[in-house]
Amino acid sequence: MTKGLLALGLVVLTVSGCGERPSGTKVAEDPFVSAPSQLATNVIVTFSDSSLVKARLYASAGRILEDQQKTTMSGPVTVDFFDRDNLDPVARLTADSCVVDDRTKNMVAIGNVVVNSLRRQLTLRTSQLSWIQSSQRIRSDDEVRIDTPQERIDGVGFESNQDLTSYRLSRVRGVQRK
Repeated sequence: MTKGLLALGLVVLTVSGCGERPSGTKVAEDPFVSAPSQLATNVIVTFSDSSLVKARLYASAGRILEDQQKTTMSGPVTVDFFDRDNLDPVARLTADSCVVDDRTKNMVAIGNVVVNSLRRQLTLRTSQLSWIQSSQRIRSDDEVRIDTPQERIDGVGFESNQDLTSYRLSRVRGVQRK
């Protein structure tokens, strides 16, 4: 009889232990699933097409996340943009960090983004900026500020070629003459 009660007790305990987790309980995420497959310091990445250098990125640290097909760079991050002759940079971007899509090679610069045109006296400031590698264009949906020797333009939404010689603002908020 005691063996029967003991067996019944074990069955009840086993069945009561099998059930769904309460909704407030979380399973710990495996840190190795989202961990980078490669880490590097003092990183230099060259973006090129048909042996023409389009851009060169410099970062303090880089992390390749193969499962997400992206590479994250932490700063400071500097990107030199080149034109077709590949001799000297035409613009320079600095940011706190960036993320590169490993499939498309597009880049998103994040935090204190500043782009200086090295052909014109023009500086662009924003919080986030995308570079589209295939078209060599930059864009932002965030607030932007453009400074030239003649004026300061504040607006929202921006698109330009990468050397800032031809740009468009989606919505101008103000222009201040200097």
